[in-house]
Amino acid sequence: MLINPSILSADFANLERDLQAIASADYAHVDVMDHHFVPNLTIGLPVVRRLAEVSPVPLDVHLMIEDADRWAPQYAEAGAASVTFHAEATQAPVRLARELRAGGVRAAVALRPATPVEPFLDLLAEVDMVLVMTVEPGFGGQSFIEGTLAKVRRTRAAVDASGAGTWVQVDGGVSRDTIGRIARAGANVFVAGSAVYGAEDVAGEVAALRALAQHPTIEA
Repeated sequence: MLINPSILSADFANLERDLQAIASADYAHVDVMDHHFVPNLTIGLPVVRRLAEVSPVPLDVHLMIEDADRWAPQYAEAGAASVTFHAEATQAPVRLARELRAGGVRAAVALRPATPVEPFLDLLAEVDMVLVMTVEPGFGGQSFIEGTLAKVRRTRAAVDASGAGTWVQVDGGVSRDTIGRIARAGANVFVAGSAVYGAEDVAGEVAALRALAQHPTIEA
C-alpha cells in the first residue's frame, strides 16, 4: 500500500520545504496541467526537473496534458520515476508505454471517471500502473465519486487474473473517510493532496492513511 501525496495542495512558493515534509511517503505525486486537457495550469518541465533534484522521494508525475505522445518521454528524461499519461490524450498508448519503460521509468495510463477501463484490460502487461481518477481531473479538493469504485474493482480483478502485477492507483477525494473503501475495492496506490497538506501533522497524516489502507475495516 503506497501513499503518494499530491503537491498540488502544497505551497508552491515553498515546494522544496513541502517535499521534505512528505519524506516518509512513497512517492510525491506531481500534477502537470496545460489548461487544454484540463481547465487548470500548473507546472512544466523546468520545475519537474528541479523537483527531481531536491525531492527526498521519487516523483510520480501525472500528465493532464494534450499530446502526451510527444511530451511524456521528456518528463522521464527530466527525472520522474513514474510517468502517467491519460488514455484520452494519447494516440498510441502501447508505443508510449514501451518508450517510457525503455527510458527506465514506470509507465502508467490514467482514465477519467467516465472512461471505461475495459479497452485496456488486455494490455495490462504493457503498463506498470492504471490510475483510476475518482474525481474529474483538474483541481484538488473535490469530493470522491463513489461510482468509480466499481471500476477500481474491475481493474483489480483483471490485474489479478492476468498475473501482470500492475499497480492500481486512485486519485481524487482520498482521505481517512474514503481510503478504506478504496483499498477494499482493490487499489494499492493512493494519491492524497488536501488530506495530507491540510493536516497539522503532515507526516502523521501520511502514516495514518497508510495504516488505514493496510488494515481497512470489513465492509458491511
